[in-house]
Amino acid sequence: MSLELVDKVRRQLAAQSRPGRDSATTTATAEIVRALRDSGTAPPDQTSLLRMSQALSGDLIGAGPLQPLLDDPAVTDVVVNGANGVWADRGDGLRPADVRLGRTDAVRSLACRLAAAAGRRLDAGSPYADVRLPDGTRFHAVLPPIATAGPYLSFRTHRSKAFTLAQLVDAGTLTTDMADLLLRMVTAKLPFLVTGGTGSGKTTLLATLLSHAPEDERIVVVEDAAELALDHPHALTLEARPANVEGAGAVDLAALVRQALRMRPDRIVVGECRGAEVVELLAALNTGHEGGAGTLHCNAAADAPARLEALALPHGLPRAGLHAQLVAALRVVVHLKRTATGRQATEIAVIESGTAGLAVTAAWTRHGPGPSAGILERLLRERTA
Repeated sequence: MSLELVDKVRRQLAAQSRPGRDSATTTATAEIVRALRDSGTAPPDQTSLLRMSQALSGDLIGAGPLQPLLDDPAVTDVVVNGANGVWADRGDGLRPADVRLGRTDAVRSLACRLAAAAGRRLDAGSPYADVRLPDGTRFHAVLPPIATAGPYLSFRTHRSKAFTLAQLVDAGTLTTDMADLLLRMVTAKLPFLVTGGTGSGKTTLLATLLSHAPEDERIVVVEDAAELALDHPHALTLEARPANVEGAGAVDLAALVRQALRMRPDRIVVGECRGAEVVELLAALNTGHEGGAGTLHCNAAADAPARLEALALPHGLPRAGLHAQLVAALRVVVHLKRTATGRQATEIAVIESGTAGLAVTAAWTRHGPGPSAGILERLLRERTA
């Protein structure tokens, strides 16, 4: 098939204002068949035509050769290490993927196109970008010379519907007892944090738990990049906005938490606590907004208070004030880890105040009740009394 024909179809797809993948595939297939018939050449079979048109569509409005990986429901992350390979995570860690993107220029071109499609600048003057693609995938890119052997690309795929608790039990993320206890926490509107490292399943678990909130509750979710896919009829998402090329127009998470307070929420959720929004969230949870939740990067449940201190202190909340607000409103930490057998919730812990400061002790582990099981039961009874 001639390069002229391929270019013609490519231009036609690019000329569409916001083509969907299905319509682009149909258009490309019809155009190829028409052009070949006009030239007196018998077109390839339907399977070959469909494969070619899908590749063209992915090259123009998707992630090119990476699109099949992003469409795979088992894949959660895809990373590109310049021209040195593509890796994908299907729940068991990053593994090499049999995908070839070509030379460094081709990787850079793909990155710049994806960033531009999301309205962000990515070039020598602005060598990194973090955007959400139209299908919900979170995309991050870093260009040389900052990326010394780059460009480096990272994709976090988006699930359009939350898992059920039963699915997480079947996958080994939760034990049956843990799932029952977490469901009781959500029903009792007990605020909690989901903690863990990158890719440990924090967002997945949080979305699943919040999807079990009563349907008559209004949930306002605040996120840096919209990732929480709640299966709930009354969930609203506010997404932070970076500054434009002139350095104006930024809206951060702390400002969005304040806006959420004015939206008559039953629950306020911060997708990921990273800075000043911690102060606003704790204040909200201490003013009658029960059932709030969020995620936090840390290595262990016991590290959560220190991590929160590090985030809150630069923004005017002293250590004593943070401890007082935590004990008053945010008592439970659910910690996840990546293990050899997949992502697992390893601990449901309770934050307690003692003579030496705050302590985080296990109420439940994968092996059963922990030292603070009685404290968690008391908190649940108080909430449901």
